[in-house]
Amino acid sequence: MKGLFPFKQVAGFIFSLILTGVALLVYFADLSFNTGITILLITAFAQALLQLVVFMHAGETKDKWSIYGNVYFMMFIALATIFGSLLIFLWDM
Repeated sequence: MKGLFPFKQVAGFIFSLILTGVALLVYFADLSFNTGITILLITAFAQALLQLVVFMHAGETKDKWSIYGNVYFMMFIALATIFGSLLIFLWDM
């Protein structure tokens, strides 16, 4: 009977709800901008990692390191695009 209950998915769903609640609390709490952004970034990356591992089953196959490598590469490309755009806009090139 233990194998029939999806404990990992239910625990992931509850943790996802908690992370969403923390992000919602940032909206309603009177926090400084830096504190709010820091909490939102941490919860966003934790939520993305949780979704990838628990619900998309990224670590359950033999090629899990290629999946994680692709995720790291995509994050690098996204961050390079964001910070490159900010650099161009701030330096007025």
